Amino acid sequence: MESQPPDGGIEVSPDDIEALEARWAGCWTPHEVARRLAGIDVPWYVAAGWALDLFRGEQTRAHHDIEIGVPAERFPTIRERLAEFTFDAVGAGRIWAAATSQVLSATHQTWLREPATGRYLLDVMREPHDGDMWICRRDATIRRPYPEIIRHNPDGIRT
Repeated sequence: MESQPPDGGIEVSPDDIEALEARWAGCWTPHEVARRLAGIDVPWYVAAGWALDLFRGEQTRAHHDIEIGVPAERFPTIRERLAEFTFDAVGAGRIWAAATSQVLSATHQTWLREPATGRYLLDVMREPHDGDMWICRRDATIRRPYPEIIRHNPDGIRT
């Protein structure tokens, strides 16, 4: 993934940043993500800021988005579960609305968008893996089995 950004997409300028932040207002919470993904056979997990707060057991700051990680090849299962939404690919300062397979294969970040409102609800990171082995995107020598890296908080949310 991300060998070279694909053609097309919309360039995100500094002036667009505030408007994008507004589109993330009202994004899902970890509980909402867990509810919507309940029962799927994909090793997904809450990542980034929300993961830290879930680990601590309390929300320490306002979150403007929510990220989850999934094995890249298992992303179609997430896409099917959330089929009523649109997935936009993001990378290299660009957004590709309703991303094609070609764009998805060249990027790793995907924003889930509510078609009726244009609001973004979830950021899905499509991560490298080898079967059930997670591979760090920034250093492929770092590898761990998903059961070793995915934990559950007291509410059962994966982090």
